[in-house]
This record gives sequence, C-alpha cells and structure tokens, in this order.
Amino acid sequence: MDYLTYLSIAIPKLMAGLLISFKVTLVSLLIGVLIGVPAAFARVYGPKWMQRIVIVFIEVIRGTPALVQLFLVYYGLPQFGVTFSALTSAYIALGLNSGAYQTEYFRGAIQAISSGQMQAARSIGMTRMQAIRLVILPQAFRLVIPAWSNEVVSMIKISSILYLVAVPEMMTVAKELYARYFNPFQTYITVGVVYLIIIGIITYLLGLVEKRMKIPGMELDKRSA
Repeated sequence: MDYLTYLSIAIPKLMAGLLISFKVTLVSLLIGVLIGVPAAFARVYGPKWMQRIVIVFIEVIRGTPALVQLFLVYYGLPQFGVTFSALTSAYIALGLNSGAYQTEYFRGAIQAISSGQMQAARSIGMTRMQAIRLVILPQAFRLVIPAWSNEVVSMIKISSILYLVAVPEMMTVAKELYARYFNPFQTYITVGVVYLIIIGIITYLLGLVEKRMKIPGMELDKRSA
C-alpha cells in the first residue's frame, strides 16, 4: 500500500482519536483551573497551614510522572474499592496534574501584581475577598496567559500516554493502525505531523490572545511561574 492510499485510510481514524485527545485536554485544563486558581490564592493570601497543604500538593504532583499518577488512579484505586473508567481516570489524573502546574502559574501572576493595589482596594472600603475578585483576579487572568499557554500545549502532548489505559485517543488509534498494517514509520510520522500542526495552530492562536490581553508595562515570564 502506497503512503497516499494509507493516509486516506488512516487520517479519518486519527481525527476521531484526536477529538478524544482534545476532549481530555479541555476537561483536564478546566479541572486544572478550578484547582489552580483557589490554590494559588490560598498560597499567596491563605494562612500558613493552608499554604503548606498547597505546597505539599504541588511538590507531590510535580515531583512524580503523569503516567504514575494515571496508573494510581486507574489501577491503584480499585484495590481500595474505588473504580473509575479509563476516560474518567484520565480526567482525574491529568486534571490533578494540570492543577498543580496551574497553581504555580497563577501564583506567579498574582505576585506580579503590585501589593499596593490590594491596599488601595481596601482603603476604599472593599473587603479582602472583594479586592481579590474585582481587582486582583481579572489582572491575574490576563497576566497568566503566556505561562498558561505552555500548559495547553503540555496537556495535548501528555494526553498521548492514555493509550496505556486504552482511552481511544490518537496514539491508541495509531497503535491499532500499526498493528493492522504493520507500517510503524508511516503511522508514527503521520501522528507526529498531526501533533506538530495542531500545536502550531494552538500556539499561534494563544499568541494572538496574549497580544490582545497584554497589560502594558506588566509581563509574567513563562519561566518565573
């Protein structure tokens, strides 16, 4: 079978797998935001005991591979009577993983905002929570975009490990194609090109968002988070 004929068979199947990869990525990023934003504020403004809990969470998640976390959820929890489907396990494991990294991204964005803004908000009668919600949080969301864009790209690539628990994402489809047609080079070079194109498009779009949302005179270095 020539390569063009193979592509006509493989591409529709890979696109179906890519949709699952996107679904897992989006859900994981959403879980990560729901964890990361409050955890970041807890680390910056919370009491000492709360800050320690957040730090332990971050260090444990960032200090262990995402694959180990996935296996613990999918294979480890059933030992204690807690069983999730492969897809749900993916959401939980990658969501927690993303949450730890997003906590640090948002923490960096929050700390990049002048402490004088909190003081000014309190001086005009705002409570601490009002100041966080109305003054600090909107700016943090804008400042975090350059660093957060790394997380989007990272999650798309990390989702490729889900073939190990049989989630039907793109790498799982690639493995099935390789097993059926026994053409590993054509299969995996095609997958690599698809990832390259998708990540290139996402990086470009996030770059446009970053330029539009940029706060003049305030930047958060991606490496600082």
